[in-house]
Amino acid sequence: MNIPFVDLKAQYAGLKGEIDAGIQRVLEHGRFILGPEVEEFETALAEHVGVAHVVSCANGTDSLTLALIAENIGPGDAVFVPSFTFTATAETVLLLGATPVFVDVDAEHFLIDCDDLEHRIAAVRKAGKLTPRAIIPVDLFGLPADYARLTNIAAAHDLFLLADAAQSLGAAANGRAVGGLAPATATSFFPAKPLGCYGDGGALLTDDAERAAVWRSLRGHGTGKAKYDVVRVGLNSRLDTLQAAILLTKLKVFAKEIEARDRLAKTYGAALEGLVKTPSLPDGMRSAWAQYTIQTNDRDRLKSRLGEKGVPTAVYYPLPMHLQTAYRALGGGEGSLPVTERLCGKVLSLPMHPYMDDAVAERILEAVLASV
Repeated sequence: MNIPFVDLKAQYAGLKGEIDAGIQRVLEHGRFILGPEVEEFETALAEHVGVAHVVSCANGTDSLTLALIAENIGPGDAVFVPSFTFTATAETVLLLGATPVFVDVDAEHFLIDCDDLEHRIAAVRKAGKLTPRAIIPVDLFGLPADYARLTNIAAAHDLFLLADAAQSLGAAANGRAVGGLAPATATSFFPAKPLGCYGDGGALLTDDAERAAVWRSLRGHGTGKAKYDVVRVGLNSRLDTLQAAILLTKLKVFAKEIEARDRLAKTYGAALEGLVKTPSLPDGMRSAWAQYTIQTNDRDRLKSRLGEKGVPTAVYYPLPMHLQTAYRALGGGEGSLPVTERLCGKVLSLPMHPYMDDAVAERILEAVLASV
């Protein structure tokens, strides 16, 4: 049995008729850039999440970049980001000339540690070399960060709060869906994400009409009311119409897919509790389960044994940002973010997707139980 880590083929098999028809419509009308499906998808996603505005763009990294450009963040500015994340969260800060300040995460949920965040904001202010400007928490593995506290921290220090929800679209906190938990939310439609297209894609979500208008301008080279009316320096970052057509179809089944992910996570948790450290949910939180990530002190051995049994796994992430070559000079070196560094040696993600049947889940669990 060939076990996929994420089974996009199974998803396509179930949606093939609608996806193919949507692609064909785009081929026939020929509006491949900002065609009608783009606005239709933005409207549908806004309604699904419960926000006023969705502005799509070319990819998740651009969504972060566009949001920071709109806030005029650049040289001399400090942007606080967790180190336990993918490079996109930090690289967009550096590309704009600003400085990422790495923050530790909590050991239970892998999310930005608000206590450490406040400590590092204070340290930056005391040093006086950089101006604190923004916080980018990452909703790692599908679970929202503590936006209630983060909102208070951002307000107290006059910082822009930008949610990196590349992995958490479909999640919620206390009944409010991801996309509406922060003043601005960036997400990704990379194929393996909970809501993924068949290429690159991204979006920004907000209830702020003025902010959304600036994002729309920025994604199209900074144009104003007309194509050649350039009012600001922007990017070429538009979601392809073909991808929007695909996403429109996938959005119709998205809620059911999140439910299926949640059922699988509960199956994993019930079977593995006590053998490895399984992920937990804080009260009032719903995860999108982008990944199902366990912790074990013998991670590499378990990964190897599962591979021998035909069970694919992944390590998100083997090395934290502050110890990566590109960022090492900006961080405090080894030992500066102890929780993050410890997690990088313990985490292991199991196959997770909404189309896994019971027999495959049982085989995965049997392999894990025989390997721990």
